[in-house]
Amino acid sequence: MTATSMYESHLDRSFANCQALSPLSFIERAAAVYPDRIATIHGATRRTWAETFARCRKLASALAKRGVGLGDTVAVMGANTPELYECHFGVPASGAVLNALNVRLDADAIAFILDHGEARVLIADTEFSDTIERALARTGARPIVVDIVDALAENVGERLGEMDYEALLGSGDEDFDWRLPADEWQAICLNYTSGTTGNPKGVVYHHRGAYLNALGNVLAWSMPRHPVYLWTLPMFHCNGWCFPWTLAAMAGASVCSRRVTAADIYAAIADHGVTHLCGAPIVMNFIVNAADHERRSFDHEVNMMTAGAPPPAALLEAMREIGFDVTHVYGLTETYGPAVVCDWREEWNALGAVEQAERKSRQGVRYPVLQDLAVVDPETMTEVPADGETMGEVMFRGNIVMKGYLKNPAATEEALADGWFRSGDLGVRHPDGYIQLKDRSKDIIISGGENISSIEVEDVIFRHPAVLNVAVVAKPDDTWGETPCAFVELKEGPGAVAEDDIVAFCRDNLAHYKCPRHVVFGELPKTSTGKIQKFVLRENAKSI
Repeated sequence: MTATSMYESHLDRSFANCQALSPLSFIERAAAVYPDRIATIHGATRRTWAETFARCRKLASALAKRGVGLGDTVAVMGANTPELYECHFGVPASGAVLNALNVRLDADAIAFILDHGEARVLIADTEFSDTIERALARTGARPIVVDIVDALAENVGERLGEMDYEALLGSGDEDFDWRLPADEWQAICLNYTSGTTGNPKGVVYHHRGAYLNALGNVLAWSMPRHPVYLWTLPMFHCNGWCFPWTLAAMAGASVCSRRVTAADIYAAIADHGVTHLCGAPIVMNFIVNAADHERRSFDHEVNMMTAGAPPPAALLEAMREIGFDVTHVYGLTETYGPAVVCDWREEWNALGAVEQAERKSRQGVRYPVLQDLAVVDPETMTEVPADGETMGEVMFRGNIVMKGYLKNPAATEEALADGWFRSGDLGVRHPDGYIQLKDRSKDIIISGGENISSIEVEDVIFRHPAVLNVAVVAKPDDTWGETPCAFVELKEGPGAVAEDDIVAFCRDNLAHYKCPRHVVFGELPKTSTGKIQKFVLRENAKSI
């Protein structure tokens, strides 16, 4: 029998020395230490951390009075407003699980999510009442409906709830006993994947992971105290990449925004001194290509975190030139949003602008709070050599990997097999240890037995001065099996450049077998977070 170590004898865990990790602790501290600092800005409304914490406690109390508690689901269909921000604290403080809904989904998808997540309460902005009304007519769930009525909404919409959000808060007690969960493995949020191939899967987050990734954002981005953060990234997307909790940890100000336009972004930077924002490369496109009347001058550097698709090097270079320092991150819904960061190296400062942008376009290395990141041969489960060429599947392991998929044990077991979360993304590892995505496993183009990275082809086409956005997918071909097909969105509209011009540009900058055989011009279909819907384009390519 092994003797008990002296470090295990009379050194037990107790309530005094071991507490569950939860991001709920961040807002309690922010209100205690910085009660008078601004927490949220929305139009003319300003609320301090003391006021915001009081509202979150009232929300938790009001939900508890209605029998909502441990393990219940509270769904929120909201824009980037203070109400959705408060729900990130008030809902889990009641013991319930926050399900922030994608406001771009149709009624059928919302109905499925409400049923699958067994929503007890639905808090919905009236701008989306048409979709909500149709969804409720199609769902078996009968949640308590609460309206968010925002005067800044473009379409106020019809009230569907038994009360509005302010009335709900009015029924709560601001002295509600704010307690952390007894178990940090307790679910805090439920997020549904895009569901492009069937019904979406419900990804479950726990308090520990939310706490760690909120701090991971601080470390990966070197965030100072009291940042001024502009909500261009939807709060429903991976819970805003955990930034609602990050901002509470740093006592930063949230500048809320219902719309994402170039004019609104420049105005927020100029009027509120915004220091940080997040978004997909399409948001950078808005900023770089803003019209003169949309631009406002500012005298400080603005930090932007981007993910969702590998940003073209030319776009990163253009952002740097106009005063934005871009940090490239990578992650998935299943990893609480960003879990990998292109950590900048001092020696890269000696490189030219183009070379710097190419380095920055790599996904990078693991977050400080992620245990392990690997590029693995999915058949043998061995790591590929760090040669920058051999492709494998990117896999994650650690405390910021999801609990699993709600009510879907088979999918959970498959995703977490062999002790790794399998991302489905294909990438390489460079000799310096940085990973770089080459494609989704479903997006790789196999032409005549050769693998072609759609990302590589897109990056070249994006350098063409007439191109605003581009997506490359596989087109079935009787001879080659598949060939690249490029869908191009132009800055100046149809006629600005011809198909032959794009093909010739590619032939000047790529191996010829990688060049697209077909180029289609027009607006690209996108998700609500700015990701290009390649599954739509793949179907379109079949008929070309």
